[in-house]
Amino acid sequence: MINSRAIFTICLMLFLNIETSEEVGITIIESAVAKGAVCLDGSPPAYQLDKGFGDGVNNWLVHIQGGGWCHSIEDCVYRKTMDNGLGSSKLMQELYFSGILSNRSDQNPYFYNWNRVYMRYCDGSSFTGDVDEVDTANNLYFRGARVFTAIVEELMSIGMNNAQNALLSGCSAGGLAAILNCDKFHGFFPSSTRVKCVPDAGYFGHVKDLSGEYRFEKYYDEVVTLHGSAKNLPSGCTSSMKPSLCFYPQYAMPYIQTPVFVVNSAYDTWQVFYILASYEADPNGEFTKCKNDLKECTATQLKRLQGAISVVANSSTKGMFINTCYTHCETDQTIWYEKPTSKLKDKTMADGVGYWFYDKEKFQEIDTEQVDPHYC
Repeated sequence: MINSRAIFTICLMLFLNIETSEEVGITIIESAVAKGAVCLDGSPPAYQLDKGFGDGVNNWLVHIQGGGWCHSIEDCVYRKTMDNGLGSSKLMQELYFSGILSNRSDQNPYFYNWNRVYMRYCDGSSFTGDVDEVDTANNLYFRGARVFTAIVEELMSIGMNNAQNALLSGCSAGGLAAILNCDKFHGFFPSSTRVKCVPDAGYFGHVKDLSGEYRFEKYYDEVVTLHGSAKNLPSGCTSSMKPSLCFYPQYAMPYIQTPVFVVNSAYDTWQVFYILASYEADPNGEFTKCKNDLKECTATQLKRLQGAISVVANSSTKGMFINTCYTHCETDQTIWYEKPTSKLKDKTMADGVGYWFYDKEKFQEIDTEQVDPHYC
């Protein structure tokens, strides 16, 4: 049995491991409640907006917060009571804007003066859930898809409808949400708006774990079933395989029409800990030292860590920046703009994404020089 509370905890720890920039107030969308667009506990959705300036006033970047999922009633009840707001806007605290959300040109050269939005994550399904019935016994609402719509509609009403450029991004479960909601986001804009998506650490792979099994698949089965997510996954995908497999980017992305740029580590720490070398897959703890400290890995173990991600790159509209940094979520760290150890084709992650977004270069780079995982 996957320890979902442990998954949640490490997601939060990795998510909070950022270089802070500026603090921005929280906006609560009270009017969304009447539409049934509510967090797990029935509270209204929320976002944080730092307004654009200069020549960026008509450009919008919407970044979706990460924080795992909940796959059972017990798990979702626990989630909505946590003091970080991942199940309730009543418990949200302000998050700092950094990396791709920074207002500093030296840290975020392509998007620093855009309208930058932090879409707060409070549903536990990567904004795909939509169940009419309320679990009154536990006061649970599974309405993630409606929350996404309500926040975007709110942003459109305050100026995003005039966007010249719009970018949907996100970290971890928020990165997955940026993939699964990419075409939906695109559909809000006129054809004259350049719209693209940049998921960070959201490419969770459907891969065999150390024991040769697909144990994590059951977890996604439960998430998709509990939240009623199937109707909000790519129909072309769900018509050809069971819906929960379409929660995996490798199966969903071929059906996404909007340009997508994948930012990910080939050795994503979250996937190593909870998919490849989970406790269930490694009950004797043979990989425990290795996954906690790369210096403890044998050559055989390092080789086994390879291949944790397989990226779909069958289109010129898809870009990628796949490095070998042993980390999870990079667009909100200094890796985004500074670390030379994470450069590909002599470009920072910020440059790779920026060049691709503005159609300056088809950027599809995977680190082939530093093949072993390393700390960046």
